[in-house]
Amino acid sequence: MVRLRRRAAPPTVAGRYVLTDQVGLGGSGTVWRAWDVREELYVAVKVLRHRDPALVLRFVREQSLRIHHRHVLAPRGWAAEDDVVALATDLVRGGSLAALAGGGVPLAEGFVAAVLDQALQALVAVHAAGVVHGDVKPANLLLEPTGRGRPHVRLADFGVATVADGVAFAPVGPAGTPAYLAPELAAGAAPHPSQDVYALGVTGRRLLAPSAPAATLLASLTRSEPALRPSAAAALERLRALPVRRDRAWPSVPDRIGPDPPPPRLRTP
Repeated sequence: MVRLRRRAAPPTVAGRYVLTDQVGLGGSGTVWRAWDVREELYVAVKVLRHRDPALVLRFVREQSLRIHHRHVLAPRGWAAEDDVVALATDLVRGGSLAALAGGGVPLAEGFVAAVLDQALQALVAVHAAGVVHGDVKPANLLLEPTGRGRPHVRLADFGVATVADGVAFAPVGPAGTPAYLAPELAAGAAPHPSQDVYALGVTGRRLLAPSAPAATLLASLTRSEPALRPSAAAALERLRALPVRRDRAWPSVPDRIGPDPPPPRLRTP
């Protein structure tokens, strides 16, 4: 007689999020495709397994940053159980700008301009809410799967964001990514929106040729003196006035996650 092995049930966090497959790795936890039992849809869930109270406090702070904007990936829910904390967002299926740019295919100038335009829109909304993102980089600019159409960017991962509410946090490891940090941060400067602008400028300079029309604008975004950098709103206005070629030889942004599995069958009490 052959005994059949029972398939292990997928892990569930706090009875709300059923984790199905890992789709990414963040700075403070793993990212999963998960079934939201309450909302009855698939979401992305960042799972933190850590006993450091300061890190958990930052994680809880992140879930409170509900900035509603089409180019901001805001938390949509969270749950905690024992030493596990889970933070849910929309499931963005097209991967990151880092993955797209790392494919070895040059990105068209018009495509990069569209990405920068949308990222600046996101920063305008974030800064208007009194938030400094603190880790703007290609890996945190996620893309919806639009094929060869116009890209749709979502600014993600507010794990090291700071808020102008007077609440201070103890340092939890390095904040931000060294290659994208504004120079004044090395001298201990306080978080400021101009540092997000600087990081986006570095991102743009890595994607565009030095001869591109946007190069002068990107140079102003990455000035060493914070006071000389334009705000996100001013940079957006200047970008839209540039004679950027709007060619459509754009890279394809596919669905990098794949079809959702059938909703898990859960036991009811």
